[in-house]
Amino acid sequence: MNHGRYVFTQLMDLVPRYEFNKCTNRYKGNSRVRKFSCWQHFLCLSFGQVTFRESLRDIVVCLQSRERQLYHFGFRTAVTRSTWADANRQRNWRIYCDFAQVLMARARQRYQGMPHKGPDIDHTVYALDASLVHLCLNVFPWTKYRQTTAAVKMHSLLDIHHGIPEFFCVTDGLTHDMAILKQLFFEPGAFYVMDRGYMDFAQLYRIERSGAFFVIRAKSSLRFKRQYSRPKSGQQDIVCDQIGELVVHGSRKAYPVKLRRIKAKDPETGKATVLLTNHMEMEAQKVLLLYRSRWKMEIFFRWIKQHLGIKLFWGERECRQIADSGRHCHLPDCCNCHLPLSNSTKNARYAKNPERLCFLQSTYKSTV
Repeated sequence: MNHGRYVFTQLMDLVPRYEFNKCTNRYKGNSRVRKFSCWQHFLCLSFGQVTFRESLRDIVVCLQSRERQLYHFGFRTAVTRSTWADANRQRNWRIYCDFAQVLMARARQRYQGMPHKGPDIDHTVYALDASLVHLCLNVFPWTKYRQTTAAVKMHSLLDIHHGIPEFFCVTDGLTHDMAILKQLFFEPGAFYVMDRGYMDFAQLYRIERSGAFFVIRAKSSLRFKRQYSRPKSGQQDIVCDQIGELVVHGSRKAYPVKLRRIKAKDPETGKATVLLTNHMEMEAQKVLLLYRSRWKMEIFFRWIKQHLGIKLFWGERECRQIADSGRHCHLPDCCNCHLPLSNSTKNARYAKNPERLCFLQSTYKSTV
């Protein structure tokens, strides 16, 4: 007989209920709701994520098999499949989107001042990237991406030092990455590391004017006029370090100030990489390390897809799935922010962690 508190209950204790109620009231989520409130809905969704459930029916059957323990899990009403399906169709997904932003802010605050793995610089470093989530076209025809495939796209702005996302957005697979860059507000003094898919000189100049710095891989078609070169000072990977300006009239008009071009060569593969940045004083080797740290974003996306069930949507129809894609893709983000909070010594009260939670925490620690 269990004499303590269930681990799922302790995990949900880390959720700021007051902030969740604020998000619910903002969109009137509990309006005309009798029993199955937004909080009960969130508990069901979280339970499905933490226990690796694969469908709505699977979650309901699992909960009903533990009917006597539901009250101790935090549930105040029985969970039925029809009620849950109606909630998925009618509830506003922005409730969970805003709540994910709250959890991300709390996780970042918890990690401030703590030692980190990454480039040894005092500035905040963000990596911006996107990743496709491939779906079955026969099941989700409204997410058509190519003639024979379907997909939605995850966009994220990741804090490289601590592995906590600053921004998270889900769009259809055809949305260009540049559309997300135009929505961002840039933090003065921070570094933004991006791949060449975000090469837009108007947006790069917006980063320059905001007082932030960027490191981006240049396209092969870039036309650059060198004004003078900086000394390499014995940096073996660096081929050249140049200061200059853009040649094409439209590009020079969009970015009228000086630009720094760094060309590096991988000693193992011999592959050359050309980087652009607006930071004129940092060593070229550090700029190269900043760009290489962008690989943590790929590890972050892989971790989400492998361990947080991002591909399992609990619904198939378009009217339900449009809301479910926003809600369900932000829920792993909530779970991802639970992990650094639960790793804190202040809130770690897990006497007997189940296999699933230990596995998530161990894999999370390996990525940050």
